[in-house]
Order: sequence, then structure tokens, then C-alpha cells
Amino acid sequence: MKKTNIKNFKKTLSKFITGITVVCVKKNNKIYGKTVNSFNSLSLKPPLVLFSLGNYSSSLNVFSESKYLSINILSKNQKKISECFSGKKPVADSSNFEEINENIYFINGCIANLHCELIQKIKKGDHVIFINKVINVRYNDKLKPLSYFNSKYI
Repeated sequence: MKKTNIKNFKKTLSKFITGITVVCVKKNNKIYGKTVNSFNSLSLKPPLVLFSLGNYSSSLNVFSESKYLSINILSKNQKKISECFSGKKPVADSSNFEEINENIYFINGCIANLHCELIQKIKKGDHVIFINKVINVRYNDKLKPLSYFNSKYI
């Protein structure tokens, strides 16, 4: 048994396999994205999902001020997209995006995409939890997911 500290807590949670998503919003005619693996379903009726961003995230204000967003569940061949959007100032290559409407952009080639409306933010610990109502979905049964385990992509 080890005492819980930040290092041991992170190491322990790295043993839980997660999928990788990129959450995207549009603001001032720019697309902002952030790689997120703290994503999960919350409710079927109504259809709700949640994700969280750290209080220190460079994108926190952009996401907090947006009403609509997309959650893009990455496929196995999209590791570079995940790495791009995990940085402090990610560069959005517009060729990777498909405009769904004036507010929503999906990343092409994903295993699934969700068009969402932000309905609530909850600050807990060192993160903000974003609760979202799912408006539209798209998925591809032929692709394999990009996963993260033991602090590595698999």
C-alpha cells in the first residue's frame, strides 16, 4: 500500500484505459481544440456527456464562454491530432475539419463525433466539469479507437 500523493495518484489512474477525444469550439472565426481523456456519458434521458478541463488550461475561458461544442472521439490513426491539441497553443489545421453549421466543426476521420450544447459548469478541485446535452451524433463502425494506457497511446 502506498500513501496517496500526486505522483502515486496519477500513476494509479494511468492503469485505467481511456479513449481520447478532442473537444472543439468556434470563437471569433477560429477553431479551438483541446485533447481530453476525462470524458464520459452521464445520462441517456436526456442524452448528456461530460468532460473536464484543468483550472490551469490555456483554453478554459474559450470553452467556458461557448454555448455549443463538438466532442470528437479519435480513431487509432489520429495520434498526431491528439498530440497537436494537447499543447498549450494548438494550431487548428482547417483541412482536418468539417463545418456542420456556423457554430460546430467536426474533426474528419473520427470514430465518432458529438454536437453538444453546454448546459452546466461545475468547479471541483483543480478542474471544471462541463456537462453537455448531445444534440446530434455521427459514428463509424469500421474504425478502431485511439486509446491511452499507462501514460502511453495504444
